[in-house]
Amino acid sequence: MGMAKGFIAAVFVASGFLAAPATAQSLTDALIAAYRNSNLLEQNRAVLRAADEDVAIAVATLRPVVNFVARATASSALRAVGGVEVRNTSVSATLALSADLTLYDFGRGQLAIAAAKENVLAVREALVGVEQRVLLSSVAAFMDVRSAAETVNLRENNVRLITQQLRATRDRFEVGEITRTDVAIAEARLAGSRSNLAAAQGDLAVAREAFKAVTGAYPVSALRSPPGLPRIPRSLEEAQAIARNTHPSIKQAQHEVTAAEINVARAVAVRQGQITGGANLSVDDNGRDTSSLTLGYQRPLYTGGRQSAQERQAAARRDASRAGLHQTAVDVVQDVGRAWSDLAVAFARIEASDRQIEASQTAYDGVRQEAELGARTTLDVLNAEQELLDARTTRIAAETGRYVAVYRVLSSMGLMTVEHLGLGIPTYDPEAYFNAVRNAPATRSVQGERLDRVLRSIGRE
Repeated sequence: MGMAKGFIAAVFVASGFLAAPATAQSLTDALIAAYRNSNLLEQNRAVLRAADEDVAIAVATLRPVVNFVARATASSALRAVGGVEVRNTSVSATLALSADLTLYDFGRGQLAIAAAKENVLAVREALVGVEQRVLLSSVAAFMDVRSAAETVNLRENNVRLITQQLRATRDRFEVGEITRTDVAIAEARLAGSRSNLAAAQGDLAVAREAFKAVTGAYPVSALRSPPGLPRIPRSLEEAQAIARNTHPSIKQAQHEVTAAEINVARAVAVRQGQITGGANLSVDDNGRDTSSLTLGYQRPLYTGGRQSAQERQAAARRDASRAGLHQTAVDVVQDVGRAWSDLAVAFARIEASDRQIEASQTAYDGVRQEAELGARTTLDVLNAEQELLDARTTRIAAETGRYVAVYRVLSSMGLMTVEHLGLGIPTYDPEAYFNAVRNAPATRSVQGERLDRVLRSIGRE
């Protein structure tokens, strides 16, 4: 038991909840830390950069492909010379340069680039969605730590109060005013209060771990009172209208639909074939050089049904993405309604909790005074105090729920971002990497050097 108490005390001292320093962490600090330290954001930024490269790959398919070929050939043959078989062995070498270029593909290449760009825009919106989830998680983690710490304080006060009541009960028992039963009731209630305190301290330790998982570090100081609630629309209808226009999930689905429609056109364009050109220059080991130019047109006549299947597949994926867009819009609107309802419930809980605290406080004060006059038992006093404690605990949970509910409304509208919250910190620029690779730069080029600088700026070389 002593070891457990020592561990818990060490946790509270380390986290700043037993002795708060002059500077305390704010909700803004938690939001910024979550944004800067999120592994999930880093992962999805890398996913976005991979999507950016799909544009570079699509651009590269329209450019010449130049290959250097070095070939050595050894040959051996038997010949009859003067009735004797003689094996002749020869070695030849050839150096060659070949270049191939798609001259005209009936728009397939440009369609591939357009589809890749739409996919990039879709992944960017997905990244915004991840940002929202990370920031909302930091709000919940911050409020959970504060709620758990306040609950611990209530439980500690409750233990102290019941300890005093137990002492007074024992004194009254000594002078014969009450029975041993009253003392036992107070002792049992104290044991229960200590148990509840231990549970509250455990909840705080769990909340601190969640805070670290979200922000990258334990809260190193006492947490400040949260700031004023952010502004939200006055009505559910207004919030849902904003969500339809701004939510990243809807925007992502819109870009996916556009990409799917482009891919249908790409699949149909394959039937038109392509015109290609080529050039070859080779030199053998005797110094003889050979050069050639080719021009060709290739068009599929029969592919065993593969081409038709690919067209149908592209059309089916387009239809699926369209249906997905409609369902995403339904889900977003529903999520706004759910968040709005949760917010209304949170405000109602706070109002009810305030009334409950007021009534419980009045009841407790009255019962305690009546007990001093002998009109109430020790159990009556302890029950009244427990009701007051429960009311205050419910108020703490309701306040936490209100804050998280407001930010969840923002998230459901698509506005839970660093920019909208005005955190005032540099944010990840998805345009920087895209602009550096959109023209498929070679590694050793002016564009490639600019790409190297972009990679260094994001810490990925």
